[in-house]
Amino acid sequence: MESYVERPPLPALAGVVRTVWIQRAGEAAYVQRHLPTGGVEIHFPIGGRPQLVGPLTGPEVEVIPAHTTIVGVRFQPGTAPPLPTVLDDLVDQRLGLADLWGSPVDRLVEAMARAGTPERALMFLQDHLLREYRRVVRVDPLVGEAVKALMPWQPVNIDGLATHLALSTSQLRRRCLHAVGMSPKALQRTLRFQGFLALAQAGAAATGRRGADGTAGLAVDVGYADQAHLSRECLRLTGLTPRQLLGGDLDRCACGHEHSASYKPFLAGRRTPLLLA
Repeated sequence: MESYVERPPLPALAGVVRTVWIQRAGEAAYVQRHLPTGGVEIHFPIGGRPQLVGPLTGPEVEVIPAHTTIVGVRFQPGTAPPLPTVLDDLVDQRLGLADLWGSPVDRLVEAMARAGTPERALMFLQDHLLREYRRVVRVDPLVGEAVKALMPWQPVNIDGLATHLALSTSQLRRRCLHAVGMSPKALQRTLRFQGFLALAQAGAAATGRRGADGTAGLAVDVGYADQAHLSRECLRLTGLTPRQLLGGDLDRCACGHEHSASYKPFLAGRRTPLLLA
């Protein structure tokens, strides 16, 4: 049976990694739909060739072969691992990690294969990333501040954000394109949708305007004008309607995976006002 277990990263990586996971395909191939998150991901099949998935602007459908075990790392926006190019060159691309990191990947593949269990392999991968971040990675602090400001629950005007960061709007856009792979506005839309998914996965009750409950209420809570606005964005980002994506239920996506570790940072910043009477 296919399984997917998600968990928080090592505490030392929490500022750059959103979540890590282990996915196992069962007796049959598994069709996985990857959604835009604002960050890049490393997908590392045990015994296979690891890949980097660049920032997505729409859904990517992958067929995972039967009996495959993958350990994965999802990075926060603007905190990609060492790469030989800027992120806007990697948008919507899937590249072999060996093409980006060179020969050290071969040693990493061998070490991961010898780890014995996926859990140990995932720990080994995180330890490797931690050493790399301590050695060479420099995260743009202003982009980091911009990402925090663009999270859901706090509507932000992009021009005003640039002024707050002592940048011109064009400078902010350029730095976001290089460090994140998308413009501030595109990132804001992606993070808003991730906020909706966080509420849906948590089974959160809507706290929006009177008469807006269920999906419509969550849409208003996260900043959409109404349910139709959410539906348009969902179709653009996932290729599915909200009902198709969530399987008609607001407690988990239709794939049956549980994503609380991934969505916890979104819920942490949410204020929960009293339900309007």
